[in-house]
Amino acid sequence: MPEKEQQEPIIIVKKKGGHGGGHHGGSWKVAYADFTTSMMAFFLVMWLVAQTPAVRENVAGYFKDPTGFKKGGSSSVLPKQGSSVIEMKSTNSLIKEMNRKRMEKEARKQLAQAAAEIADALKQDPTFSSLKNQIEVQMTAEGLRIQLLDSSGETFFEKGSAELKANTKILLSVIAQQLGRLPNKVIIEGHTDSHQYAETANYTNWELSADRCNSARRYMNGSGLRFDQISEVRGFADTEPRIPGNPTDPRNRRISIIVVNDFSGLNYLDKNVVLKEEDIANSDSGSDHQSQPANTDEADRSTSDSGHVAAVGTE
Repeated sequence: MPEKEQQEPIIIVKKKGGHGGGHHGGSWKVAYADFTTSMMAFFLVMWLVAQTPAVRENVAGYFKDPTGFKKGGSSSVLPKQGSSVIEMKSTNSLIKEMNRKRMEKEARKQLAQAAAEIADALKQDPTFSSLKNQIEVQMTAEGLRIQLLDSSGETFFEKGSAELKANTKILLSVIAQQLGRLPNKVIIEGHTDSHQYAETANYTNWELSADRCNSARRYMNGSGLRFDQISEVRGFADTEPRIPGNPTDPRNRRISIIVVNDFSGLNYLDKNVVLKEEDIANSDSGSDHQSQPANTDEADRSTSDSGHVAAVGTE
C-alpha cells in the first residue's frame, strides 16, 4: 500500500545509564565501614564483659575523665598496675642489669679465689722460686689473666721455637689442674718481641705466637684443663707489646692465659685494663670510672696498627 511505503523509519535511541547506585559505586564502602565498626564495638564489649569488675571500673573511669585518670598516678587500666608497657620494659632492663652485676661480682670472687689457689700451688713447687717474678696474675675487665713473661735470663720456650721448656711444663700443669675445676672458658694468647727473622724465612712472629699458644693449650689439655674450656687461641705476634717504648724487650715475649668472666660488663674499652679495688667498687655501684693501665710500663701503651709482619728475634 502506498501509505505503508511512505511510513517513516523507526529510530531506536539507546541511553547509557549511570552507575551511581549500582554495585560498582562507592556506597558499599560506607556499609562495610559501618559493619567493621559494629564488629569492633561488639568485640570490645565482649572483652569488657569477660573482665573483672575492677578492670571495667578503671576503663569506665578513663573514658569519663582521661586527664584525671592519668593524674591519679597510673598509666595502666589494669588494677594495681602502675606502669605502662614502656615503663615495665625499662624496669625489666634495670632488673636484668642488677642481676648481671650480682653474677659478675660472684664470678669475680670465684676467680679471685682461683688466683689465690694457683698462687699457693705454685709456691709449693721449687721451680716457682726462680720464676716468681715472671708470673703475673691480675684481674682484668675480661677476667682473670695469668701471664708467663720472658726475661733476659729465663725463657719459657726454647730459643726461636714453640717447644716448651721443662719448667714451663711444670707451671702449666699446676695452672691447668686449678683451672680445670672451674666452669669458666679459657683464652690463650701469644705475644713476641719485634726482632726479625731473615727476610727469606717463611716463618714469622705470627706463626710463632700462634704455635706457642697451641703448645701451651695442648699441654694444659693433657694436664687437667678440659677441651671444652678453650674458647679462643690468639696469636698477636708483636702487635701488642707489653713495653711499647722498647719493642725488643724480652718481657714482650709472653703467654697470657685468661679465665673469662662471662658476666663482665661491656663498659671497658680496653680488654687489658687491670681492675683495681676502686674500679670494682664503682662498677658494683653502677657509677662511671676511668680505666687504668696494667702497670707503669704500660702507661704509654698504644696498639700498633702496622700492617707489615714483624718476625721473631733471637728467642
